[in-house]
This record gives sequence, C-alpha cells and structure tokens, in this order.
Amino acid sequence: MKTFLPKVNLDERKWHIIDADGVVLGRLAAHVADVLRGKNKPVFTPHLDAGDFVVVVNAEKVRLTGKKETDKKYMTYSGWKGGEKYTTVGDLRARHPEMLIHRAVRGMIPKNRLGKVLLTKLKVYKGKDHKHAAQMPAVLTIPK
Repeated sequence: MKTFLPKVNLDERKWHIIDADGVVLGRLAAHVADVLRGKNKPVFTPHLDAGDFVVVVNAEKVRLTGKKETDKKYMTYSGWKGGEKYTTVGDLRARHPEMLIHRAVRGMIPKNRLGKVLLTKLKVYKGKDHKHAAQMPAVLTIPK
C-alpha cells in the first residue's frame, strides 16, 4: 500500500472569516487550528500544509468560562534568573486581546517548522475592521 500524496495547489487556498463575539475561546481555537492545518479537507496529510487562511475579528469579545478571567495566568520567561513574568487573562485582554486567540491556536498546532508556517496564515484583529476584504473571505460560524 502506497502513501497518497496530494498535489497542494497554493492558488486553491481559501480565506475564511470568523466573528469571535461571544464564542468560547477553546472551541474557537480548536476550529481555527483545524482549518489552518486543512483537517476539514479530504486531502489532509499530516506533514503538508493544505490549510486555508483564517481571519478572526472581534477578538476582545471572546468568551471564557468559569473564573479564567481572573485565575488563569500566562507566563513569559526572559532566560535570566528570576525573569518570570505572569499576566492574567484580564490584563492581556485589556492590552492585546488578539494575543488570547493567537496563543490558544498556537497551542493546538504542531510544535515544529510546519507549525510556524501555519501560524502565518492566522490573522487576528481587535475590532470588526480588517484589511483582507480584497480576498473575499467566506464566513465561518462556530456554535456558541
């Protein structure tokens, strides 16, 4: 039995737009990660990039369940002794709400060179305005 290798045509990549208003962050990130990898297509191959572009708007209105707004913390490390910084979700939402979605999606894609390429196809915007209208993105809906 031979492995099927699809011809991945870069011209066939589609653009999708998702409105994050009121959608739970984990469900949104899982759906976006599947579209970025191409798992929703019949030609999915784990080691190839067959996914589409995704534009997420209204990132500041994404919903978190439970007490994650105050209790969940993100940690960054500078590499120096004592260089740990902790940020709560509420602080991150106030400063960079698009980073909430970006970090959640980054955790759901492969941690290798392919994953870095997949993340370049994710565009997250704070408000309703985006600069990808020329690509005519199709609307994707995620159940709330």
